[in-house]
Amino acid sequence: MMQDVAVAASTSALSPIALFLQADIVVKSVMIGLLLASVWTWTIILSGSMALGRALKSSKGFEADFWKSEDIDKFYEGPGRQDIPAAKVFSAGVAEWRRSVRTGKPVDRDGTRMRLANAMGAAAGAEIDRLSDRLNILATVGSVAPFVGLFGTVWGIMRSFTDIAASQNTSLGVVAPGIAEALFATALGLFAAIPAVIAYNRLLHKISKIEGQLHRFGDAIHMTLSRELERA
Repeated sequence: MMQDVAVAASTSALSPIALFLQADIVVKSVMIGLLLASVWTWTIILSGSMALGRALKSSKGFEADFWKSEDIDKFYEGPGRQDIPAAKVFSAGVAEWRRSVRTGKPVDRDGTRMRLANAMGAAAGAEIDRLSDRLNILATVGSVAPFVGLFGTVWGIMRSFTDIAASQNTSLGVVAPGIAEALFATALGLFAAIPAVIAYNRLLHKISKIEGQLHRFGDAIHMTLSRELERA
């Protein structure tokens, strides 16, 4: 009976909450920082995934609507004003087209083509930069969190050795709590880092798909307007 009570007490002493409460201020600070980093990471993962999903879906829908339209100018004044990546690329191209062609002067075809490509490329790049704005946070957490957790582990083990030296007792009962709380810091570091690294790669893949789609759409618009130039 006494042995069962001792085992239960030992188990409760090694629970995550107990390990946190037993840790000193340095290890506690490390644990709190890693937990906050984990919450921040999951916030970025969820919001970023939804934003990229919406951007990809809306851009595909916009492109489909564009190819169904028969009047570029009318489409520009309507759906072309939407705040979505494909619409921004389209609007940049049409705006540059209007500035270059509707001047009352002879049209510089080669110069216009170059400006169209630059305008739409810049618009696509700006949209990709906006969509990938917080990916650097995931990369930072993924690379730094394990080392922060390792720092907490090293500090906790140093404290455990200090306690062993002070008590002159090397039994497992004396050593285990301190080492357990130290290793718990490493576990929290991995808990924050692993989702961040996986999400970073997945979101980067989605951004690459959107970037490719925008550039292909921009090239298609460029070809359409280039054909119009031949009639100008």
